[in-house]
Amino acid sequence: MYLIDMFNKKLKLPTAETAIAGRASPLPTSETHFVNGRALAGPYPDGLETAIFGLGCFWGAERKFWQLPAGVWVTAVGYAGGFTENPTYQETCGGMTGHTEAVLVVYDPKIVSFAALLKTFWENHDPTQGMRQGNDVGTQYRSAIFATTDAQLEEAEASAKVYGAALAARGYPAITTEIRKDVTFYFAEAYHQQYLAKNPSGYCGLGGTGVSCAIGTGINAA
Repeated sequence: MYLIDMFNKKLKLPTAETAIAGRASPLPTSETHFVNGRALAGPYPDGLETAIFGLGCFWGAERKFWQLPAGVWVTAVGYAGGFTENPTYQETCGGMTGHTEAVLVVYDPKIVSFAALLKTFWENHDPTQGMRQGNDVGTQYRSAIFATTDAQLEEAEASAKVYGAALAARGYPAITTEIRKDVTFYFAEAYHQQYLAKNPSGYCGLGGTGVSCAIGTGINAA
């Protein structure tokens, strides 16, 4: 019974009242991106935009975005969507922060469209699995898009309808992705940043459905 209760707890989000408190000070993290050397937490150049995505273990998820051919200025991993201020990795994995593992993507919309980022998001995980991604189980692995502008929010919601229809046509259940705006992103500890660049043979549990998302073509025309 204890094991069943612990498993169910991992699949249930805490409330603002039951979530752990966290801390006022940000966790120490990397100053620069391991791959491109740019400032991880900014300041970012004028004209760039940010978006936050959760698609399972953030090690592999971050790599999907920094490997886009052009337009992504910097990426970082962290925690978002919950209640706890400046949570640790262990706290987030404990299921009592409400956060999901997330990737902050800072990009130049003149070079890469938000639609292209959404396409990368949808095609590189299974957004129908609820509080899990493959063998990774828990609220910290849930699928999420956290927009930073109204235009992003509208585009994300529209893309969910498009991709949901494509998945349904292939027999998948409804999308469970959480889509909302104005969510605080907390940077994860330094050792998590660009983990798979530092550890090329490290764990990556991401796996897409194989269903194409017909919304983004990639790099914008010059």
